[in-house]
Amino acid sequence: MARLNRVWKSNIRFHTKFLLYKSLVVSILLYGCETWTLMAETERRIQAFKTKCLRRLLHISYKKHKTNDYVRNLVSNLVGPQEPLLATVKQWKMAWFGHVIRHNTLSKTILQGTVEGGRRRGRQRKSWSDNVKEWTKMTMPDLLTTAANRAAWRAMTSCSCPPNDPSSRGNE
Repeated sequence: MARLNRVWKSNIRFHTKFLLYKSLVVSILLYGCETWTLMAETERRIQAFKTKCLRRLLHISYKKHKTNDYVRNLVSNLVGPQEPLLATVKQWKMAWFGHVIRHNTLSKTILQGTVEGGRRRGRQRKSWSDNVKEWTKMTMPDLLTTAANRAAWRAMTSCSCPPNDPSSRGNE
């Protein structure tokens, strides 16, 4: 984002800048996002980064005291409604889960496997599959049977946000 400062400060139309932002910045940001374990801090950082980028494209400083909702509404008015980055990450992650489950590969073995040994003290870390379970409100056996049916899995994950997703309410 910073290397494109000359582009963002230029007199190019906002629509063109926004297309460059989506193709150059967002594509690099989301590279490999299917493998991320999303935690609250990660989600907050993704949302903050997007808002910061939009402010830079619109030349709106924090000193101007414009809310993030104002910035999002302005972008929606200029280029149309946008899918939140978190929704994209979640949708891609769900699609990857279905893909891995349908194929007998090392990825599937690793995803379903467990590690030998004892557990640490304290709360257990959130795992990659915990995100999928949380978003779908399904148990792992139910997820495995649903994901095995490609049409059913695609129908479930084809919406812009997975079911019961707080970011679908415009909190982005």
